[in-house]
Amino acid sequence: GYDSNAVRRKIESKGAAPNIPPKVNRRWKNCFSPVLYRDRNAIERMFCRLKDFRRIATRYDRLAKNFMAAVCIAATVSYWL
Repeated sequence: GYDSNAVRRKIESKGAAPNIPPKVNRRWKNCFSPVLYRDRNAIERMFCRLKDFRRIATRYDRLAKNFMAAVCIAATVSYWL
């Protein structure tokens, strides 16, 4: 679903280069870097681990510094274990 021309155009209009793996049946195979894709996946998994903490997922804190402190604590706990 992500490898469509419309999605690619939207990403390029924002000034970024899309790194989406091409579908098997696509005639024109675009440039794709598995290394960049792997790094992006690691970042997405990190955000998913942080969102396991309810306080961060629902943004209970009103002040930015309190929210950042909660993110730091959650990151420390999730990577410590």
